[in-house]
Amino acid sequence: MPGHRATAGTTALLTLLVLVLAGCSTSRGSDTAGDGPVRLTFWSALRGSQEVVDEFNRTHTDIKVDFQQVPSGEQGGWAKLSNAGRAGNAPDVATIEYPQLPSFTIDGVPQDITKLLPDSVRRKILPQALDLTTFDGRTYAVPVDIEPMVFLYRKDIFTKNHIPVPKTWAEFESSARELKKAQPRSRIASLFTTGGTLYMAGYAWQAGAQWYQTSNDTWRVSMDDAPTRKVAGYWQRLMDDDLVRVEPGSSQQWRAHLRSGETAGYLAGAWAAGSMMASTPDGKGKWAIAPMPQWDPAKPKVSTQGGSTFMVTKDSRHPEEAMKFISWMVTSPDALKAKLASGVSSAFPSVPSLVPVARKEMDTSYYSGQDIFGLFGKQAEMITSSWKWGPRMVSTTTSGDDGLARAGAGSGTVLEALREAQSRTMPDLKSLGLSVTTG
Repeated sequence: MPGHRATAGTTALLTLLVLVLAGCSTSRGSDTAGDGPVRLTFWSALRGSQEVVDEFNRTHTDIKVDFQQVPSGEQGGWAKLSNAGRAGNAPDVATIEYPQLPSFTIDGVPQDITKLLPDSVRRKILPQALDLTTFDGRTYAVPVDIEPMVFLYRKDIFTKNHIPVPKTWAEFESSARELKKAQPRSRIASLFTTGGTLYMAGYAWQAGAQWYQTSNDTWRVSMDDAPTRKVAGYWQRLMDDDLVRVEPGSSQQWRAHLRSGETAGYLAGAWAAGSMMASTPDGKGKWAIAPMPQWDPAKPKVSTQGGSTFMVTKDSRHPEEAMKFISWMVTSPDALKAKLASGVSSAFPSVPSLVPVARKEMDTSYYSGQDIFGLFGKQAEMITSSWKWGPRMVSTTTSGDDGLARAGAGSGTVLEALREAQSRTMPDLKSLGLSVTTG
């Protein structure tokens, strides 16, 4: 909650970091050209990064940034950054998503920026966002956006069939049944068989699950704790009763169902509102956004899905200048305007004071003028700080997605997919030298 500071990795992560970083030395970084400006390198897959860099270079004389667009993480971006870190030639600044940060931190790629991050910047960032980049009081990246989960839905379909917009998960199931009865070809949402593990993480997080915890230098992994079992059982029932569509995430098949109305809802991070506008332009005026359904409306909780951060890597020779560049990207209205000039984005800024800029730059007529950023802001304040990402989430999610694909084909269950993800992750964690337990 606002003003609350929780840690996200604790002693077990820091113990390994001490060992990793003891063998690291600052090697390659960007150089100055004689008495000219300091030159930094910046890698990112985020759209609009070139425009942001151009604006920074136009308005700053003491630092100049050389930008390189890299593939998204799943398309090779993580491997590229990891390989560069091992070779000692990582860029000065790089983009990393929240779930991958613990893994890169254990590998010693980012610098500890606790003392580099100005208090004036720290105070501007939503505490829940900074919690996800801070381990045992040490900060390793600066959040650029935080993406509270929300429910995008076809307002026209819900209205035509007199289906209430669900406020709770019980109502979500009831609305799913009403929709199927009214429009037998339509479903309220999708259970994804690719990319689905991170969505399941969001649902479990909201329900109070803690897949990863640390205590006394030991990681405890529990991807089948009581809240997760409740969530897995819930989605299993929706799937078994044919109340949700089972399909690959971000696929042409899924988008076709969104366009046709055969899928009438989408549970995702705030960023998805802009993505929907770009991928389904003929949905203008048909879609609206509602808060995430709750398990207990008296104690509302929200999780996140998506979001990125900026790190100063261990190889930077100019960490102070790199932090100056990052601070500008995260807090400057001009930086956000430059980013938004590249195309529609509904990403929710980690700095709440920038929300008016995002709101002004976005035409919300697609959502019939709904104040979506106002909604996102209220949801962001309810993000619960109990969640920790694990040390090897790429491996974990790959394993989980394999199990979800089988469950979708009728072989196995959602819970079995998550349990398999846990069991297949354990050897990876132990190979890092971590003390690991389950349960």
